[in-house]
Amino acid sequence: MRNEWLLLVGIAGCFTRVLYAAACPDWSPAQARQELAALHDRLDGWNHAYRVSGRSPVEDAVYDQAQQRFAAWSRCFPAQAPPPPAPLADAGGRLRAPVAQTGLAKLPDAAALAAWMQTRGNRDLWVQPKADGVAVTLLYMDGQLRQASSRGDGLHGADWTAAAQRIGAIPKRLPQAPARVVLQGELYWRTPGHVQAKAGAAHARSAVAGALARDTLDAASAAQIGLFVWDWPSGPADMPARLAGLQAMGLADSVAYTHAASSIDDVTRWREQWYRHAMPFAADGTVVRQGRRPSSASWPAAPPAWAVAWKYPATSALAEVRAVNFTVGRSGRITPVLELEPVQLDDRRVQRVSLGSLQRWQQLDIRPGDQVEVALAGLTIPQLQAVVWRTQQRAAVAVPAAGAHSTLSCWQASAGCEAQFRARLVRLGGRQGLRLDGLGADTWQALIDAGLIRDLLDWMALTPAQLAAVPGIGAARAQALAQTFAAARRRPFADWLQALGMPASGTAELTDWATLHGHSADAWRAIAGLGAARAAQLAAFFDHPGVRAQVARLRAAGVQGF
Repeated sequence: MRNEWLLLVGIAGCFTRVLYAAACPDWSPAQARQELAALHDRLDGWNHAYRVSGRSPVEDAVYDQAQQRFAAWSRCFPAQAPPPPAPLADAGGRLRAPVAQTGLAKLPDAAALAAWMQTRGNRDLWVQPKADGVAVTLLYMDGQLRQASSRGDGLHGADWTAAAQRIGAIPKRLPQAPARVVLQGELYWRTPGHVQAKAGAAHARSAVAGALARDTLDAASAAQIGLFVWDWPSGPADMPARLAGLQAMGLADSVAYTHAASSIDDVTRWREQWYRHAMPFAADGTVVRQGRRPSSASWPAAPPAWAVAWKYPATSALAEVRAVNFTVGRSGRITPVLELEPVQLDDRRVQRVSLGSLQRWQQLDIRPGDQVEVALAGLTIPQLQAVVWRTQQRAAVAVPAAGAHSTLSCWQASAGCEAQFRARLVRLGGRQGLRLDGLGADTWQALIDAGLIRDLLDWMALTPAQLAAVPGIGAARAQALAQTFAAARRRPFADWLQALGMPASGTAELTDWATLHGHSADAWRAIAGLGAARAAQLAAFFDHPGVRAQVARLRAAGVQGF
């Protein structure tokens, strides 16, 4: 058993280190003291919000990660670390638990769980949802509730007996109960019809923790708290007998969520069922436990070898900002992009997130070192949820001038124009332009890096020999690209206008450059039924020096319509 426990701790420990381990920040002692104090104050502020107003300022997963971040930084800088904030639901209680609260090791995936099950012969195993709440131990003597305690350090916890008497979901008397009964379970926030795949944690755990952390549990909060009993440590030795006993004592709901599992497929089936269908509580994973296990008198206050958890993928995560980059699109739009310390969301490794607009970045003022919450929008696209807290020493960020770029800027690869110029080339060769096969952003960049393209239309004169000399482009591909470039000269006039970035022209007939170039804004409004703004954009496009320079090159190359 000891060897199995060491193996289990090793598997779970490796996974935990992958998720949370990081090198110590490169801080001076003064900065470490400052940053740790700021995070300590933020954690205290969240705890205060839970206790006083019942609000959950951040997702439970982010709260957990912030606590882990505080612990990691404290290990890095023990001399500068303030005392850690008290655990929200435990409040440093010293009530002796009748049976140790063991906690659970978390396995990372189905393969790890299958291996764990295999070491037990896939026999006498049972699966339950991992209710997302706070752990509680209940002691009954002669059928009467005598004590309720929090997990605490596993051996001692907060005395919740008075609160338990106010929670209707906790039986005050157990019918047909032995003289002494110890139950362990989860106090959860009632969320009827909750679908984990859609709603996530929904602040369920912090709502219970905050309610129990208050001096007095109010009636409304007490009515919102449910009980899921996941173990009867003092019960019969085998699981079927324990389930029958729980049923007889009126704990049918808990029995309904415990099922035999003889394979990883059984566990996966129940896991998916609980993840995608309605339940009365939030669940952050599944638990697999052996039916028979050592006597509860020998349980340690540490994850046991006979039960493990397989958590659901995170839907939000705390991430540190490494850098703030600014991309400039073909239209001149500036988009800030946060480079992050990589985090895992669902099955995606997220290391960058777009802020959408320069104005949003200016409002949030995010700098390297800040901690942000990220989530998957629609389960696919990473997005910023909030700035969780800011680094105390603000780093400088080079921000492009808001007025330096427009829809008509950057026709050459000059300083400050690199991103917009490349975006122009990508648009020119893409589906909205000339539809040049084999030309993507990386190929255009390779041609720029090789010094072959400085102006938007330089590619038209490139020879196979020049192309073949570019790293990554062999002779065969160079010949194909040269043929593609030559064929582009025969593209219709309208395609070339789109490739150059002409604004949408409504119903206007695109005949030739000489005709269109002479239209004023009023003329565009008259012939195309356009609004004033779009008509002005078209007139500006056809009259812009950068556009006229490209047209001169196309005319010299014999492109139709110019």
